[in-house]
Amino acid sequence: MTVRITYHGHSCFSFDTDTARLLIDPFITGNSMAEVRADDLNPHYILVSHAHGDHLGDTVPIARRSGATVISNYEIAHYMEEQGVKSHGMHIGGAYQFPFGKVKLTIAHHGSSFEDGRYGGSPCGFLLWLDGKVLYHAGDTGLFYDMTLIGQAGIDVAMLPIGDNFTMGPEDAIQAVQFLHPKTTILMHYDTFEVIAQDEQSVAEMISSQTSTRPAIMRPGETMTV
Repeated sequence: MTVRITYHGHSCFSFDTDTARLLIDPFITGNSMAEVRADDLNPHYILVSHAHGDHLGDTVPIARRSGATVISNYEIAHYMEEQGVKSHGMHIGGAYQFPFGKVKLTIAHHGSSFEDGRYGGSPCGFLLWLDGKVLYHAGDTGLFYDMTLIGQAGIDVAMLPIGDNFTMGPEDAIQAVQFLHPKTTILMHYDTFEVIAQDEQSVAEMISSQTSTRPAIMRPGETMTV
């Protein structure tokens, strides 16, 4: 069994298994890095790490059109129900066995609010068990030592922000890799805006030289199979 991971720019990924299509943080409209249109995506489930516009993104219109269920914290799930969208609310540390696999919400040191200023609940990352693989999407976060505990899940692929300013920068991302010990690390949340511009090749080289992890730079539209 395999999982196909497709990058759509910023922090947005699709995860395709033999039984389900998942989409995470679908910031497509207004994302200069995105290679698809929101109307091109037809997930069964959408995972949202927090309520900021560059992560909540096109969740509502995609879910309304596709019938997808949104998985997120309780506050975002409640908001989705108000928008006529199916949702499954969770919270930090909680896990749930879905038909496609297990999802667990992890802490993320960040903020979370909707565009109107409404509280968006606690930001989170996601641990996913899909078809025998373990994936970790850190969401928007700073470095935290409890990543050492998350790493005990035996992570096949970690998706980590490197943009700095709003999240971890390169140095802290390298430390995160050392805490997590994933087999592969995909770099994300950089270059979308000038303030988070990074030299991703340099970051990948530092990860390769300072850890035992294989770094991956994915261009929007590229797919990795694990």
